[in-house]
Amino acid sequence: MTADFKPVSSSKISISELMLPSHTNFSGKIHGGYILQLLDQIAFASASKFCGNYCVTASVDTVNFLKPIEVGELVTMKASVNYVGRSSMIVGIRVEAENIQTGAVKHCNSSYFTMVAKDKDGKSVQVPGLILSNLEEVRRFRKSIKHIELKKEVEEHAKIANVNSIEDLANLDQYNVLLEIS
Repeated sequence: MTADFKPVSSSKISISELMLPSHTNFSGKIHGGYILQLLDQIAFASASKFCGNYCVTASVDTVNFLKPIEVGELVTMKASVNYVGRSSMIVGIRVEAENIQTGAVKHCNSSYFTMVAKDKDGKSVQVPGLILSNLEEVRRFRKSIKHIELKKEVEEHAKIANVNSIEDLANLDQYNVLLEIS
């Protein structure tokens, strides 16, 4: 194995934390903002471990809150680098919550963070290539490529989408919106 490439396994990180009453929102569930803070920490750890450099969060591309997390559950986050570019990495994170009395485990969140490697002067630096060792790693890599393509497509569409006519405004009548433009 050359130093220019590293396996996905070299980026794998897992953390577990017991959810406390101090982590709740007004409805008594664990606050999404607290989970986001933990997600950012594990994304940083996974990317930095993989590339050996300080990393910054460039974007939080997806955060799907699937099920609420309760006080007293043990939350486990598993992260790994799914894709590498020149200086960027996409870190995939899976969040599970376990009821420690019953042992029941539920998938609560899936997230994708784009992290960028930096040198000591804050300049972007090249990251190692990624060695894919199994079909699941290949699937995650290809899914990341598709996500990048879709993101570029959305950005392109946003550049050309603007209101040019009454017809553009009239198309909004199918939505739950009331136009009061003067």
